[in-house]
Amino acid sequence: MQSKLLLITPPFTQLNTAYPATSYLKGFLEENNVSVSHCDLSIELFTSIFTGDFLSAIFQEAAELESFHHSEISEMKEQYISRVDVVIAFLQKQSIDTANKILEPDFLPLGHRLMKVNKEIKWEVGEIGVIDKAKHHATLFIEEIGDFIQANVDEFFAFTKYAEQIATSASSFDQLEEFLNYQPTIIEDKMFDILEEKIKKYAPNLIGFSIPFPGNLFAALRCSQFIKQFFPNIKIAFGGGYCNTELRSLEDPRIFEFIDFISLDDGEGPLLKLVNYLDDNVDINELERTFVLENNQVVYKNKVPNTIYHHRNLPAPSYKGLPFDKYVSFLDVVNPMHRMWTDERWNKMTISHGCYWKQCSFCDVSLDYIGNYQNTTAEDLVDKIEKIIKDTGITGFHFVDEAAPPKMLRALSEKLIERKLKITWWTNIRFEKTFSLELCELMAESGCIAVTGGLEVASDRLLTKMKKGVDIAQVTRVTNNFSQQNILVHAYLMYGFPTETEQETIDSLEVVRQLFEKNCIQSAYWHQFTTTVHSPIGQNPQEFGINITGPIFEGFAQNDLYHEDPQGAEHPKYTKGLNDALNSYLNKTDFEEDLQNWFDFSVSPTTHSEDLIESFLS
Repeated sequence: MQSKLLLITPPFTQLNTAYPATSYLKGFLEENNVSVSHCDLSIELFTSIFTGDFLSAIFQEAAELESFHHSEISEMKEQYISRVDVVIAFLQKQSIDTANKILEPDFLPLGHRLMKVNKEIKWEVGEIGVIDKAKHHATLFIEEIGDFIQANVDEFFAFTKYAEQIATSASSFDQLEEFLNYQPTIIEDKMFDILEEKIKKYAPNLIGFSIPFPGNLFAALRCSQFIKQFFPNIKIAFGGGYCNTELRSLEDPRIFEFIDFISLDDGEGPLLKLVNYLDDNVDINELERTFVLENNQVVYKNKVPNTIYHHRNLPAPSYKGLPFDKYVSFLDVVNPMHRMWTDERWNKMTISHGCYWKQCSFCDVSLDYIGNYQNTTAEDLVDKIEKIIKDTGITGFHFVDEAAPPKMLRALSEKLIERKLKITWWTNIRFEKTFSLELCELMAESGCIAVTGGLEVASDRLLTKMKKGVDIAQVTRVTNNFSQQNILVHAYLMYGFPTETEQETIDSLEVVRQLFEKNCIQSAYWHQFTTTVHSPIGQNPQEFGINITGPIFEGFAQNDLYHEDPQGAEHPKYTKGLNDALNSYLNKTDFEEDLQNWFDFSVSPTTHSEDLIESFLS
């Protein structure tokens, strides 16, 4: 029998663009003569929930459950029901006529978010400004409905994740199993309806779920539970980022009541072997990087040497078959860089595999997706870009590298210019000195509009400890080079790194303030440091001055670790102040505000001079 494979992205991921994993696998497997279909169950479910008919069922369900949170929405339910189809259609394909309609005073109900809409936002003049303003109001309207669903009918519901709270740090399978025994919610029942429709349409004998994040695991398990009950002859495989990072030490057999295989790292080799196994062409012991259940024991099948499919030899991802008309553009945060994650359509693609630096002490450098660096040629990349544009009709590209190599970005930019291929693109980089003003100018000419990168803790002592290979002066000059070419810069920021003192946290905030004030960066996001089991810090905590305190591994997932930091500050108490300050800087306000005023406890004044960043620029 020739296998037929259905690849699924489970709810929920980004709603404005397709997550690329199934497209990469589809492109590869089709080149190897495997029959493959794929389904973005995330956007399919989202657009099935946000309809007038389904919203009526939501309100009915809330009444039957006697759940009355956000009662003002219930009181205006007829307006929500009658407006939601218009709003979703507008978020899918923005038209000026619908924008004007949405902005009419009585068109949208004034719920708890729209009531507080920021009237000070300065929108662009003309149609662009009208569409953006309508998009912002429409987003808040949809978020109000999302709040109602989460509070009244499904506590797991969120826009870009589902049941993340029970999948994060799930060292035991106990809680997942407990919730899998509960009656499905109205949201899950709708998911099953769509899944059943896809199974009947494609008639697969193998379904593969690509699970990028903890917020996709429970929905994938719910779907698997449904398939096992109603389509028991279909085999089920899990793979993707969550499995690669969290399930490497898997011992608990209970997950195999719902699935048949779990593959690790790049899926091309394991999936091709799996298809050959199901077609009786190879023995089960020929499987690669795949967990199976044998005699009620979890067994890792890994025939070595593995079959290697090098990045430079892989075909272009195939986005054919995905519902590009269904994706929605949200505009919840007006900052131009922030909105790139939720607005517009992007073809997601990697320039290189892994990270060319692979030294950062907080990063999963021991894992394949970071440590196995592979490159290709600019010629090959542009050929793939042209094919993807032909498939999708979309000329925006988000290169989702761990860190795009500067040499490749130069070669890619030159090739795009040489071929006169007009695209818009952005990517993740390291703020290294190779990004000269001349290279940034070349990237801008080729269509680059933004870069993201890790500034992390703006302290040279800690940057050295992290092995970032950069210092604050260098980051300043590089970000300034990009900004001079009108390339937006987003900085990933970290607080609570091992041994980080209060003084270093406050000094970091001052560096960030000055970088915004001098327009070196236009956007940023604070993360509180978490150590992982696969990072150099997690593997050698004593070397970094911390003690690992848990969690105890109970046979299922293992990734995030809890730690004590005897030398460092009490990091969680800084969260609100850091975010409040950052929110103002994002909006280009309050640069003169004393840092003390962001915190409701006493903090040290910064040790940095007011012209620190200016001195690096001059």
